[in-house]
Amino acid sequence: MPRVKLELPEHFPFSMEIVVRITDLNYGGHVGNDRIPAYMQEARVAFLNKYGYSELDVEGVSLIMSDCQIVFKGEGFYGDIISIEVAAVEFHKYGFNLYYRMQKQSGQLVAEASSNMMCFDYKNRKLLSLPEQAKLKLEQGRW
Repeated sequence: MPRVKLELPEHFPFSMEIVVRITDLNYGGHVGNDRIPAYMQEARVAFLNKYGYSELDVEGVSLIMSDCQIVFKGEGFYGDIISIEVAAVEFHKYGFNLYYRMQKQSGQLVAEASSNMMCFDYKNRKLLSLPEQAKLKLEQGRW
């Protein structure tokens, strides 16, 4: 089975930093693979917040993740500062894809990832269309 390959966008309009905590490490002494999705969520929440959104309110609709892909590129260790860049691209009727690039201050990549975010009505358990205003804000990188 071939390895997952991600084609990252050229521009990432958002970046934040996470300091690797001792609880993020696994038995190998580096960031555990289960922590990368948690880092993605931290970055996603901060990214949406910059637009005045949350995972439960993007122009009146909520978001749910339908899939994600992670390509591990290097190790992170206790105390490392990892920069996580985020970009929203590939908009479709029901949502969009988020891409993430995680790297240490040295420039060494830790991981590249993507998540497909769908608009969702949690009360009625059904997909909703992506609001046009949200699409415009997110694709233009405005806040």
